Amino acid sequence: MFKRLTNNLQRSEFDSLAKAFSRLGWTGFWMQIILGSVPLVLMFFVFIIARSPAGPRAGLPLVEYLTAASLLILIFTILWFYRYTRLARRITDPATRPSMLSATRTVWTGVVAGSLGIMTSMLLMLIETGNLLFNFLKAPQGGVPVFQTTGAGSMGWVSTIDMASLMALNLFLFAELIVLVFSLWLLFRTTQTYRESPQPSGK
Repeated sequence: MFKRLTNNLQRSEFDSLAKAFSRLGWTGFWMQIILGSVPLVLMFFVFIIARSPAGPRAGLPLVEYLTAASLLILIFTILWFYRYTRLARRITDPATRPSMLSATRTVWTGVVAGSLGIMTSMLLMLIETGNLLFNFLKAPQGGVPVFQTTGAGSMGWVSTIDMASLMALNLFLFAELIVLVFSLWLLFRTTQTYRESPQPSGK
């Protein structure tokens, strides 16, 4: 009787953990897709519908590399949150339930990916904001709303695309923050559940 009660309690704990993986996995998956799609829609509006000129201001090569890295990290975390939903199915079945090491390693990967995404987005925002500040400091400082400076060479434009880029970076940063928070919560739930229950032999 006591053994049956213990098994039922353990099953309930792992079922709760599986629901957490499934719920947060799907929530994070769709939120990242939505937040990642908004910048694409914004760029489409700026370039196609509004036909806003980008200006002659050339970007730094480092910014291009960091932007590509940020996009790759976002794609990776989207796929990784889909993996959380698959892991939820394995947790519910004692025959395929992963070990504590395997489960925590999976969640730690999400934590590291989210942290890298946040660092990349913040670095991009610092570079872009500093670049915009430099251009505004070169403009006449008489309180006149000047967005295009004259005689300043190729670095004299501040256009709509600059603000759209900052908005996209903010959305990417918010998406990676969600990844980090959800992954940390899943890591806490995983370690708590496995420590209170015998570790399975599955991989």
